[in-house]
Parts: sequence; C-alpha cells; structure tokens
Amino acid sequence: MIKSNKTKAGDIVFVVICLFVTLICVIPMVNLLARSLSDTSYLIRHEVYLFPKGLNFDSYKTVLSDSKYIVAFFWTAGLTVVCTFLSLFMTTICAYPLIYQDLRGRGIINILITITMFFSAGTIPNYLLMKQLGFLNTPFALMIPSCLSVFNMIIMRSFFYGIPDSLRESAEIDGASHIRILLKIYIPLSKPVIATLALFYAVGRWNGYTDSLMYITVEKSELFTLQHLLYNIIQSINSVDTAAQEGFSKPGLSESLKSAIVMFSTVPILCIYPWLQKYFIHGVTLGAVKE
Repeated sequence: MIKSNKTKAGDIVFVVICLFVTLICVIPMVNLLARSLSDTSYLIRHEVYLFPKGLNFDSYKTVLSDSKYIVAFFWTAGLTVVCTFLSLFMTTICAYPLIYQDLRGRGIINILITITMFFSAGTIPNYLLMKQLGFLNTPFALMIPSCLSVFNMIIMRSFFYGIPDSLRESAEIDGASHIRILLKIYIPLSKPVIATLALFYAVGRWNGYTDSLMYITVEKSELFTLQHLLYNIIQSINSVDTAAQEGFSKPGLSESLKSAIVMFSTVPILCIYPWLQKYFIHGVTLGAVKE
C-alpha cells in the first residue's frame, strides 16, 4: 500500500508531537540527574542544566550512608508489594461477582460503587474514621484506605466481560465452584489486565505520601514512606534551624541532595515498567471496552 503525501505529512506531524511530549517528560529527569551529580559551586551559580558540571557523588554518598533513607526505601518497597497484592485481591473479588447477570442487587451495587468515584467524605472525616478504628500510626492506615480503586475495578470487570460465558458455563456443568472458576479460568486469562492494574497500584503506592503525612506522626518516623521523608527534607530546607540540624547548611548541598533523593526514589519504580510494558497497552485496551 502506497502512502499519499497527506498520509506522510500526517505521520511526520504525529512523530513531531510524540518527540515533543517525550522531551517534556525526559528533560526534567535529565536536569535532576545533572543537578544531583554536579558540584555545589555550579548549583549556587545556577549553571547546571542538562549536563553535570564538576562531577560530584557526595549527595549519593550522603543518601546511601544515612540509615533513615535506606530504612524508608525498604519500608516503602515492602509496603508497595504488599499493597499491590492486597489491591489486586480486593479488585478481583469485587469485579468477579458483578459479571453475573442474575446476581441480586447487581444494578444497585454498581450504582453505589460508581457514586464513590465522584463523591467522598473528605479529609477530616477520613482522619476521624482512621482514629476511631485505631489505625493512626500503624501500617494499616497506609494499606486499608487505598486498597481498592473503583476505576481499576471497572477496568477489570470490563475485561471479565470479554471472556466468553461458554467457558464459565462449561465449568459450572462440570461442577466447578465459583472460586475454582475464578482461579482456573478468569485469572489465567486476565494476565494483561492484572499486570496493568498492578502497575497502576504499585506506582500509586510508591508515589503516595499524603496518607503517611496525615496518619503517621513524628513519633512513628520509622513508618514514614520515602516520599514523606522527601517532603520533610524539602520543608526542612526552608527552615534555617532545621536545615542546620539535618546537615543542609552547606551552600548548594541542599539542592544537590534534594535532586539525589528524588532520583533515588524515582528510578526503582521506573525500572518496573519495562517488565510490564508488553501487557500494558493490551490490558488497558481490552479492559476499556466490552467485547
């Protein structure tokens, strides 16, 4: 098939737009990397842009030698793994029953679930609820409130709709239970959407810090997520007294260290994406529309 001049021009415009968007996403990361590897004297004079100047690894040495960063890193990594599995479990057991047309109250349940996407109690009622449940300053405050995303549940439910009913009906005729049907038919056929939602949940948990900020106090600093710790560091830079205590008083060191910590907290989650990329587009596309 020979492309017309109009088609070629459209392809060029599309490529240019993709390159522009890619640069918008990549340049800030390159700038952060350059700042984290640059000498503080160049940072003070605002001379660092895309390439490091006066190659310096002091910021990374500071991060890797400080136990609080390492503890926060492993705590956040473990929390992300646990929350991802918990969220996938909750999403699956919520989506699976809703594919049955004869489920009593199915319409009302779908409406109630959808309403939660648009209306929420708010920050203060959520905090009071966590307090009454005794979840403050515990890992449960970081796991339970965000263990289910209605949007992700709808994606998985739509994907389940695309699986032929004949497979389920034949299993039911053979005497398979609902749990066996879910484990032997639906989950094995749902690897693309499961991988996609796992990425959504993992990125959301890894980058999340507001729940840690609200529900975890200074007395339980060992439960701070890595992003919460980064937030505290940025705030401490604005305070002269706190900055001196944290070791940020050296000119330029604060900016270099802040950039190093951002890279330290961003790179691990970026490394996960290539492993799930082959499922990503396939899972979102099939889960978005009922076949």
